[in-house]
Amino acid sequence: MWKFLKHKKPIIPLPYLYYFIPAFIIALIGFFDSIYLAVSHYRNYVDMGYQSFCAISQAFNCDTVSQSPYSILLDVPIPIWGIMGYGFILFLLAIALHSADEKKRIWTLLMLISLGFSVYSVALAFISSYLIRTYCLMCILSYAVNLGLLFYSWLIRKRFGCESFFTAFKLDVLFLMGFPKISIPVTSGFAAITLIMLLAFPPYWHLEPPALSENTPTGVTEDGHPWIGAENPELTIIEFSDYRCFQCKKMHYFLRRLIESNPDKIRLVHRHFPMDHTINPIVQEPFHPGAAQFAIISLFALEIGKFWEMNDLLFGIPQDIGEINLRYFAKEAGIEFEEMRHVFQDRQLLAKLIQDIRDGLKYELTGTPGFIIDEKVYLAQIPPEILRPYLK
Repeated sequence: MWKFLKHKKPIIPLPYLYYFIPAFIIALIGFFDSIYLAVSHYRNYVDMGYQSFCAISQAFNCDTVSQSPYSILLDVPIPIWGIMGYGFILFLLAIALHSADEKKRIWTLLMLISLGFSVYSVALAFISSYLIRTYCLMCILSYAVNLGLLFYSWLIRKRFGCESFFTAFKLDVLFLMGFPKISIPVTSGFAAITLIMLLAFPPYWHLEPPALSENTPTGVTEDGHPWIGAENPELTIIEFSDYRCFQCKKMHYFLRRLIESNPDKIRLVHRHFPMDHTINPIVQEPFHPGAAQFAIISLFALEIGKFWEMNDLLFGIPQDIGEINLRYFAKEAGIEFEEMRHVFQDRQLLAKLIQDIRDGLKYELTGTPGFIIDEKVYLAQIPPEILRPYLK
């Protein structure tokens, strides 16, 4: 046995490219994944009919994650930071190919960057689990990419480098600066783009309704439902909506802008269908808590002629709101708080809300937003051919 151990051949590490190529492919996956997430994030806010392929369920829904305030970091969408980060890593990997000595350079620097990315991935995973309570499959892919880059940078550093961490980091930076015609313009460009993004990135995710115009008529139907738009419409759209539903907010704002462009042609009638388990029988567990209370507040505002002001206010409330503050809503809508104090105990308002939900169930609505046009039901969006004649 001792003789066997004595003559055992030492383990020879695989050639450098066997480690480099997987690391490069992983970084490339992260880059294109970030591009997809950036496009998806943008379309979530500007494309009325968009739904990503990974909007599978309540538990796994990339769109829900994109619509949360946690998808923005320093007023820039996180996927944009991902594109920048993985782009810089790919640049470093391209430089790493020029390292000819046995102690391959750049990998300590890459390990430090990958470690930062991985720590941030853990933080985002925590936010998805405990704050958003929804997972994004493409985000999970980016977490795996970060951990993969961390593993390979650690492995390559172990196989092809023996300096202490801080010494190796210093040598990596000096090696990078050894290509001034490439490294200086590229790093300066990344720094400049980062600064521009921090100062002037367009906040397309800030959805705002058009201002209420005196030239746009409003009223109440014979059944007591608020409407805005044409007094003698060519097209009447009845929306069943939920104030805690992002798609409802996006579609409502889109239709409001369409009405502002066609005030004598389109009428929008607003009705309530809160996906709140406390009142809607098709919702079996907490989904949009507080949506029923929001609907009751707007029904009260309708009675005193403040519906559209309150409607815009309620749609603008952040999705992660905690306790409902009646004083805040009263102040913002220009209503005396004493008038609203007992709004949630008003049985007539509750009865109106229940009637809206029952009517929504008669139309076989299974979610929001739901649209009724000429007695036909459309869920989540309206076919483009219906709205195309009114688009400018």
